[in-house]
Amino acid sequence: MKTTRRDFLRTSGMALGSAALLPSSGFGFTGINKKTVKSYGFQIWTIREKLLEDFSGTLKMMAGLGYKEVEMCSPLGYGFKELNKMSGSEMRTIIEDAGLKCTSSHFNKAELQESLDNRIEWAEQLGMKQIILSHPGISKDSSLDDYKKACEELNKIAEKTNAAGIVAGYHNHHQEFEKRGDVLIYDTLLEELDPDLVKMQFQVAVVNIGYIAADYFRKHPGRFISAHLADWSKEKEASVPIGQGNVDWDDFFKAAKVGGVKNFFVEMAPETFEESARFLSGL
Repeated sequence: MKTTRRDFLRTSGMALGSAALLPSSGFGFTGINKKTVKSYGFQIWTIREKLLEDFSGTLKMMAGLGYKEVEMCSPLGYGFKELNKMSGSEMRTIIEDAGLKCTSSHFNKAELQESLDNRIEWAEQLGMKQIILSHPGISKDSSLDDYKKACEELNKIAEKTNAAGIVAGYHNHHQEFEKRGDVLIYDTLLEELDPDLVKMQFQVAVVNIGYIAADYFRKHPGRFISAHLADWSKEKEASVPIGQGNVDWDDFFKAAKVGGVKNFFVEMAPETFEESARFLSGL
């Protein structure tokens, strides 16, 4: 089944996590000067349904918008049965044929604990350099001790991934920017995760609750590996395409160099992808 841009917008309008859905504005392809496009990627989560429908076609469409990288979600851990039938090598061929590369993927905690060797092999077949824990596997109201235990477990996982030449990372959600008493959970993560083994993937979407990615990049140089890009308009109180909100992107990218960030993945509602790519390609 061939994916068209009209079908893409119509059937994949479900943005989860921190990205809020915006009214559709057409998603018509206007053409990006590919000579000016830098290596920005996208996370598949918000378009997973369309991707599962037409893996190759959806990847090609995203490449056509100017994206150069795709960050996967591990088919084993996420229950993507059709994609899990492929070997990493087969998936790599399809991704590269679409004009993309895959250096990173999200994994859930259970598969990293129970099937780590298999997942490392899959990542190696894809040419992946980063294995990112997408969630600590504990409840939103967990204690600091629960988070510390999760950090200890990830440190052990990271010993093995690093031995295979793959960096382990931790992806935050809004819950890590809650406090337990006077202590911010995210600060505890930075203390407990081994900086030589585990890098951080910062979700910029927490700007809507007052936390600025650039501040963390400067405060903790070298601790980060990648970032999920999102923008937020205080005036509209809504997510907006990259470059149309209140995030200071010039400062963000300057600080990202200090933080050690190597990869940038847009994770927003599907209808924001084109305008976001246009903005990023012009930087």
